[in-house]
Amino acid sequence: MNCNDAAVMIAAYADGETDRARTRSIKTHLVSCPDCAAKYEELVVLRGRIRREVPRYSAPPALRASVLASLDTARQAAAARPRIGIDRWRWLTGGALAGCAATVLAWFIGTAIIDWRVNDDVAVEAVTSHVRATLGNQLIQVASSNQHTVKPWLSARLDYSPPVPDMQQEGFTLIGGRVDYLDQRPCATLVYKIRDHTVDVFVRPNAPRLPPSALRTVRGINVAHASGSGMDWLAVSDVSRDVLASFVQQLARSDTR
Repeated sequence: MNCNDAAVMIAAYADGETDRARTRSIKTHLVSCPDCAAKYEELVVLRGRIRREVPRYSAPPALRASVLASLDTARQAAAARPRIGIDRWRWLTGGALAGCAATVLAWFIGTAIIDWRVNDDVAVEAVTSHVRATLGNQLIQVASSNQHTVKPWLSARLDYSPPVPDMQQEGFTLIGGRVDYLDQRPCATLVYKIRDHTVDVFVRPNAPRLPPSALRTVRGINVAHASGSGMDWLAVSDVSRDVLASFVQQLARSDTR
């Protein structure tokens, strides 16, 4: 592993999101590379700051009620299963029933939690990534205003080729990009500038689950979403809501002009 490979994965490694093989590789690299080791330590410190300083929100009472109702349903489903009367197989069937009950319980609880504002989770995750990259001075891994430089750099590090629109005429200047993580998967992140505002744009193939709402605010930072050209576009910035919403719609249409 070289420094370029490590730069893409250090953030995921710091968050415990790399698989066993990559974890072993990056650990070995960090031992021999003081620069990458310093970046890793900065991220660990930053993660501690985020945990201490970023506000946390409790789940609403409606979610608790939904989970408790799912537990009751799971218990009833388990109780309705017939008992096997042969003693010598009782231990085996008991384990099977317990496994089935656990599966039903996990499915009900999982469904309840996923149904609870599942589309908003991606927006919160995008804002968290934006804040982490901003505070850690890790917004840009490839610095260029040339879309023909940024696009191949990202494509070489992802399993898809993200569009990189030139939005200069709309007042947004491309300043670079990076590989970040969304839904625990690598995601192309384009970085634009408008006046004194930085805009992160997460670009990925259309996700199988519901996209976030078109426009919302998370901890004072605006998030706008649009779909187009087979991609999901999620823009994150402190620029005004109307400007961000218009921008992300233009991005989604840019490939078809």
